[in-house]
Amino acid sequence: MANWSDPRPNASAFPAAGTVGTEAFDAGLRSYMLSVYNYMLSGILLTGLVAMFFSWGGLDSPAAHILIGGGPLAWIIMLAPLGFVFGMSYGAARMAPSTLQAMFWGFAVAMGLSLSTVFLRYTGTSVAQAFFATSAAFAGLSLYGYTTKRDLSAFGTFLVMGLVGLIVAMVLNVFFQSGPLALVISIVGVLLFAGLTAYDTQRAKSIYAHVAGTQDEPRMVIMSALNLYLDFINMFLFILRMFGNRN
Repeated sequence: MANWSDPRPNASAFPAAGTVGTEAFDAGLRSYMLSVYNYMLSGILLTGLVAMFFSWGGLDSPAAHILIGGGPLAWIIMLAPLGFVFGMSYGAARMAPSTLQAMFWGFAVAMGLSLSTVFLRYTGTSVAQAFFATSAAFAGLSLYGYTTKRDLSAFGTFLVMGLVGLIVAMVLNVFFQSGPLALVISIVGVLLFAGLTAYDTQRAKSIYAHVAGTQDEPRMVIMSALNLYLDFINMFLFILRMFGNRN
């Protein structure tokens, strides 16, 4: 989950009474969330296409020669998505919406290059099954986050702390190479990003009440899409690691 500048980080998920007409607010909110999902889904589609074409040819593909072979270019490709996320997260408030949009598409391309090895390490059937399972889970969790009357903001700190612990465990397992620990990490990862999907959906909804009609609205559309994109991709990767069959 990206830590970008939220104009009202502790905002309620619902608009204050009398601030905006109910019908106008609901119509604006639907349009806002539709834009968020359009950006997110378009980004995932772009990432998938880039990953598929970059890995086309299997062991003779650019992905195999560059990423599996290692070297400076491999590290640049693998770390580029992180650079985009940090740049967008800490520079969103100062960037023009068009610049932020260009960075989002650049990030989606960089993720596609970085994730291309998925098509080399796992069977096509496994990738497809993990993708559809993630899509179904994401749709249900995001719908819950959008429709629930329960304020999920209290879970935000817990989820972020869990995410930090998950990253530490993943780093440690690079050295220990423990199969049981890897399974636990994958299970916890799925649960954490499931929670973050609902949380980030409600957060996007709550932010709209404070940026509607302002110059910040298009920026928040893109940043909310980025958060949900990251939730989807990470949940997909953990599901794939748990159930995927390797080539």
